[in-house]
Amino acid sequence: MSDTAQKPGETPATPSRTNVTKRGGGDPASRGRTTIADGVVEKIAGLAARDVVGVHAMGSGLSRTFGAVRDRVPGGTKSVSRGVKAEVGEVQTALDLEIVVEYGVSIADTARAVRENVIAAVERMTGLEVVEVNIAVSDVKLPDEEDEEPESRLQ
Repeated sequence: MSDTAQKPGETPATPSRTNVTKRGGGDPASRGRTTIADGVVEKIAGLAARDVVGVHAMGSGLSRTFGAVRDRVPGGTKSVSRGVKAEVGEVQTALDLEIVVEYGVSIADTARAVRENVIAAVERMTGLEVVEVNIAVSDVKLPDEEDEEPESRLQ
């Protein structure tokens, strides 16, 4: 006699519902669409590029100058996406980066490291396939040069 069998004198038990029909069908994680804005990918790529040894700054001289002023204005925020342009599709993205390298580093090795770090970060965080990362080296930071964004003059 099983646990669900009816004993004499008992009323029949309500049958349990073991096969509940799911509405909407399929895995809940696959219901709906996720879109990722260009700016999100640009921020991820900008942070990943800055993590590479040999990268002094991102963006052209003019964009860094405007960025330094904007960073010092009350309420202004640092632009981690400076020097990064992303084109984001549904499953793929392409990136253009403009960097300034430190004097003495191998530009080819630095560009390769930036490319690898950016691709790994973007693909891991977004799930998008990075089809290309184009890197433009716009300047070299010499050891005796002052930064274009001196803290003391802009405060």
